[in-house]
Amino acid sequence: MAKRISVDKTLFTVTLLLVFVGLVMVFSASAVMAQERFGSPYTFLIKQIIWAVAGLVAMVVLMNFDYRRLKHPAIVFSLLGVTTLLLLAVFFLDRSHNTHRWIRFGGFSLQPSEIAKPVLILFLAYFLENKLKSMDDWRHTLLPAAIPVALFAGLIVLEPDLGTAIACVAVAATILYVAGMRLRYFGYAIAASLLPLYLLIFRVQWRYERILAFLNPYSDPQGRGFHVIQSLIAVGTGGFAGQKLFYLPEPQTDFVFAVLSEELGLIGSLIVVALFAVFLYRGLRVAFRTNDTFARFLALGVTAMVVIQAMMNISVVLALMPTKGIPLPFISYGGSSIFITLASVGVLLNITQQTD
Repeated sequence: MAKRISVDKTLFTVTLLLVFVGLVMVFSASAVMAQERFGSPYTFLIKQIIWAVAGLVAMVVLMNFDYRRLKHPAIVFSLLGVTTLLLLAVFFLDRSHNTHRWIRFGGFSLQPSEIAKPVLILFLAYFLENKLKSMDDWRHTLLPAAIPVALFAGLIVLEPDLGTAIACVAVAATILYVAGMRLRYFGYAIAASLLPLYLLIFRVQWRYERILAFLNPYSDPQGRGFHVIQSLIAVGTGGFAGQKLFYLPEPQTDFVFAVLSEELGLIGSLIVVALFAVFLYRGLRVAFRTNDTFARFLALGVTAMVVIQAMMNISVVLALMPTKGIPLPFISYGGSSIFITLASVGVLLNITQQTD
């Protein structure tokens, strides 16, 4: 029998601190623009608070909901089906910013690709739990595991949102690697993806231009390279303790770390990076301390989901990767992102309370 122990207070506290930092930075980064557009500096902050509170409620509920109940096949496959329908539904709705990413209702919007990440984690944890001894069986283990990953990633790429698709694949690859998938299969998967990636990147004009802007942002300083240049300026001028200079348009979204670096300086940036590092350590600690294989893959997946996105976002801000449109977990403005992330952390926190 499993017994309950106290929740991982460090992981819980780090999550709350990141949410608090996010709310402060969303307000600081968006206040002037919100005042100009909507007549109130609190517009974006209020929306973010609503989603953050909803996410915290979901986190507390799931923190007290036995994660093992999620293992039921009806739940797993229902979530797979609903998520697939949501990913398909966006293509029949109006485009926003020239993409099909959101389902809008009232003054709010839902991004199905955010839901896809934890649903894939749940499916892989469920499917691989009893497959550890057959990880060499590509036909009955690896192929069935890869089909939902490829389906979700493919639909997300078509939105188009290559960054989120890459994040989904990276999280899935992390789980598969820990489950025992041999490196040669990763090699086969990479080889098989080279042609599609070439077509998606180098045969799509705006993506190709984004790669060129990443390699040399000053070749188009007022166009594709603008955000990269302004982001680097914001990070560089923040100094040791920070200052506020307004270098970026709509900075509360994917480039919020640049604003954080500008306003809080090197000290603030390192504190945020340290918080994510602690989250990584505590998440992996949970994953590898449990004797429940299903729980291990769930914990590993949630931890990887948060940390991989954080690494991608910060890498874009520092011009180490081309712009991807990946939010900084807990901190970037975006209701779907913060709600889904907090709900997922609730499952992780529930696992911390279970031991054999």
